[in-house]
Amino acid sequence: MAIAAGIQRSDALKPLRILSLPKYDRLGASSRLRSLQYSPWLESAGLQVQVQPLLADALLQSRYQHGDYRAADLLAPYWNRYNALLSRSSFDLLWIEKEALPWWPLWLELALLRGVPYVLDYDDAIFHNYDRHSSAFIRHVYGKRVDGLMSRATLVLCGNEYLAQRAREAGAPWVEVLPTVIDLGRYNGEHNKKASQADGLPRVVWIGSPATVHYLQVAHHPLQILASKVPFVLRVIGGGVVQLPGIQVETVPWSEKTEEISVAAGDVGIMPLYDSPWERGKCGYKLIQYMACGLPVVASPIGMNSEIVRDGITGLLADTPDQWVQALERLLTHDEERAKMGREGRTRVEAVYCIQQTGPRVAQLLQRAARGK
Repeated sequence: MAIAAGIQRSDALKPLRILSLPKYDRLGASSRLRSLQYSPWLESAGLQVQVQPLLADALLQSRYQHGDYRAADLLAPYWNRYNALLSRSSFDLLWIEKEALPWWPLWLELALLRGVPYVLDYDDAIFHNYDRHSSAFIRHVYGKRVDGLMSRATLVLCGNEYLAQRAREAGAPWVEVLPTVIDLGRYNGEHNKKASQADGLPRVVWIGSPATVHYLQVAHHPLQILASKVPFVLRVIGGGVVQLPGIQVETVPWSEKTEEISVAAGDVGIMPLYDSPWERGKCGYKLIQYMACGLPVVASPIGMNSEIVRDGITGLLADTPDQWVQALERLLTHDEERAKMGREGRTRVEAVYCIQQTGPRVAQLLQRAARGK
């Protein structure tokens, strides 16, 4: 009995080992924010985390430049991920961003996950890649692929309620909503006015990637109308080359080190979206970035946007072209209201949308999942 008790105490004190399987390395925003930025918090909680991204930064950068991946470039990443899964018995928990092996047969991925509890993490409606695919064959064969993974997961973490509802409908036994958040240590909340910008024009800011810059088309016409009323510059961060006739555009390269400075140099942040099932799965991270920098926001009232933005308090929701024009004109021409909404947004981020709030919770959830509690 004494020996058994000693073994139990030893196991209880043994650090839990987690194999983190993000889709990308630090260049991929979803991986950087949903898992990689939590590593220090997990380590401080006594968890040992080993990270094995599927797609390296160089591969993602190539996709941004050329529009897609080459099949030959994916062989080594998938082989490495396959071997990582073969070593799963060395870990107490697998923490998977979205899916371990995208586009592989469900039965094979489940076989490679067998025997170890796993957590799935979603900040996009990637199940629509399959169930809304243009090919009837893909819809038939893969339409329930993500549901099959969710139903067998120990825990499913979802960036918003739309994703969480899908997990529940799939039969996931444990679902938690976890917003995508910023680190207050990187976002100090000071609104950096543009002493170096000689034109003195206000900046409307959008931040994203070449894969998401097409959303600016939603606001293109309203921005054209706005430009005829109020002089401004559209600052596009990370979107690459952008052609928006009738609008003065400045493009700013994205980097992890400078993104906060690039955003904070603006005056109003925007997040236009189309209204479709895919967009309802978006988690509104750019809105949180704007608000963390003390900027008021204007956003389409789609999905998580309507939860993040307190209309008339931290920013404005705009559904129609006229509403977009009115909202942006109002914020660009009323300095005091703009500043007040910016302060309210920062306060909301500090209370809800920062890793200082979610870090301890994630550590606790992964500990519980690893121990089967």
